[in-house]
Amino acid sequence: MASILIVDDEKDIVEAIKIYLSQEDYQLYEAFNGLQALDIVKNESIDLILMDIMMPEMNGIKATHELRKITNVPILFLTAKSEDADKILGLDIGADDYITKPFNPVELKARVRSHLRRYTKLGSKVEKSMVFHNGGITLDDERKLVEVDGERVVLTPMEYGILRLLINNPGKVYSSNEIYRLVWEDEPIANDGVVSVHIRHLREKIEINPSEPRYIKVVWGQGYKMETIDG
Repeated sequence: MASILIVDDEKDIVEAIKIYLSQEDYQLYEAFNGLQALDIVKNESIDLILMDIMMPEMNGIKATHELRKITNVPILFLTAKSEDADKILGLDIGADDYITKPFNPVELKARVRSHLRRYTKLGSKVEKSMVFHNGGITLDDERKLVEVDGERVVLTPMEYGILRLLINNPGKVYSSNEIYRLVWEDEPIANDGVVSVHIRHLREKIEINPSEPRYIKVVWGQGYKMETIDG
């Protein structure tokens, strides 16, 4: 049973989300500020977090920054339409996605299922060992490990998914919408830079000089590809 933490200072919203998600087989936890969320994550096994931005004591941005020091579980922001700048900031510090208020219950449940499925796959074993190499990058899809020039690199589930897609298909160009569809396993209704932010984070972890990447290249007007580099 997956465990979901709902973090929002508006108790009516928390109760509404609990009603939507109670139809699924989830264990639900609630918190009303970032400090409470941190305490729960430290003491309970949480698989996904739904995080509001504007909260007292510790807001969602600060809480996400602190949470990323201790966990890589998916974090989905619950944002208002007026919080576009906060959406990007949230992605910058480690959020995986966002849902805009007022949200559609069907979309909310679909996003939750999609991210849980991706996170579960990251932690599960596959029957056949799949190891991909490109230049100094090694991705072992059985052990879910990534090394760059012999050094272990820790990726979030979305970063891992993007890298696995690209390294498994070197030279193939994927648009942002295609990457979102394949990695997030959802339709890109409005990813609004989500993919580009995650690729920037991924480059910071695997590239010597992220501003002049060797591996993940932009094909202007088309998307992204993995450049083939001899070992």
